[in-house]
Formats: sequence, C-alpha cells, structure tokens
Amino acid sequence: MPWLETISVTWVLLFTFVLARVSGLVMTVPVFTGSEVPMQVRGLLSVAMALVLTPTQWGVHWPAPTGIIDYAILMAGELLIGLVLGLGIVILLSGMQVAGQVIAQMSGMALAEVLSPGSEDQVPLFSGMLNMTALAVFVVIGGHRALIDGLLHTFVTLPIGQGGGGASMAQAALNLLSSSFFLAMRAAAPGMIALLLATLVLGLIGRTLPQLNILVLGFGINSLVVLSTLSVSIGAVAILVSDYFEPALKTLLDTVGVH
Repeated sequence: MPWLETISVTWVLLFTFVLARVSGLVMTVPVFTGSEVPMQVRGLLSVAMALVLTPTQWGVHWPAPTGIIDYAILMAGELLIGLVLGLGIVILLSGMQVAGQVIAQMSGMALAEVLSPGSEDQVPLFSGMLNMTALAVFVVIGGHRALIDGLLHTFVTLPIGQGGGGASMAQAALNLLSSSFFLAMRAAAPGMIALLLATLVLGLIGRTLPQLNILVLGFGINSLVVLSTLSVSIGAVAILVSDYFEPALKTLLDTVGVH
C-alpha cells in the first residue's frame, strides 16, 4: 500500500509515547476501571485520545530513542505520568473501603459481602456502599474532568521524553496515604461511636437482666444502630469526601507540574 510509505517511524514512536501517557490514566482512574467498563472500551478510549493528541506534539522536540532499552525507559516515564494521576485517586478512595471494613467488623456484619467493581473482589457491604458514594461525589465535583484536563496540560509542562520527578511523586503518595487514613477514620467515626454506645448499653442491660441472650440481641441491635447512623450521616460523609478530593487533585496536578 503506497500510503504506508508516507508514515514516518518518528510519528509512530511519538504516537506510542502519547498512548502510554494516556493509557496510564485511563486504565487506573476509578471512573473507567472495573468490570462494568470492558477492557476493549478502555483501550479504544486510550487510542482515540492518543490519535487526537499526537498531532499537537509534532512540532515539539523530544529525544529519539537510540535502542530498545532507551525506548523502554522513555515508555516507562510516559506511563508513570498517567499512573500517578490515576493511582492517586485510587489511594484516596481506598480510605472509604477501610472505613467500611472497620464499621463491618465492629457491627458483626463483615460476612455480608458484595462485589466491588473497582477491585473486582468481595468486600463488606458497607465498604461497597461508601466506595460507591465516594466515586459518585468524585464524578459530581468533576474530578474525572479535572484529571483529563490535567493530563492534557502535562504535555506542556512535561513534554514527551521528560517524565520523572520520582522524589515529588513519592512525597505525593505519602501525602495521599495520610489523607486516605484520616478520611477513613472520619468517615467511620459516626458508626464507631454509635456502636460503642450500643455496646455499653447492651452491657448494662446484660448486667441488669442476665436472663437475656445478649449475643443474639446484640447482633440485631448493632445492625439497626449502624444502618440508622449511616442513613443519617451519609450526607455528611459525601461532603467530607468532597473536602478531601479537592486537595488530593491539587496535589496530583502539582506533582506533574500542572498549577
């Protein structure tokens, strides 16, 4: 085919670098991951975005690889930029899953499990609920659009072949882990406090009426208490998640040089 002769090897290499950076985000950001989004759809979206972005990089000077090893290093650097943006949100969202596991263990409902679309694994019911709440908040506040916009700006702040920043990325990961932990504790606090008070009351009832089977009675009361508490506090949890998402997005964008 004569038209194949007009395709430059440089253009093909440039396309693969752009594709690596884009696919790093698309394959990891929670909005696009999970069993509900087929791998073919994610791959097609990555290729489509790369095809649109590649012509904008034709006039940009980038170091051409001199061999397979050099090419692999450049590809890894480009992939890392996209992974930082996607995995940063995954780290923050993991805090909601931890909060659900803490509540499930304390309430005795850890055996009630559902399939998590993000991890494709069985998680406690409360983990799935809190995780989906956080993901819904992320979409409502436009977090997915902010990440894609940040990815587009990285082609200006970090041109092709200039991926790196290992120290800043490691510091950003530590900051996100810290934020994820505090988010988990604050999201689980209402349920934990309510369950502790319920346990105290059941203990007093058990001492007063020893003939009652507190083990059987306690499971039902704990379930009722935790469901009632979450139904009242889920709105506050959504606001809390929003407050943590915005600094996390800023941290991720600053890590890749987007201010």
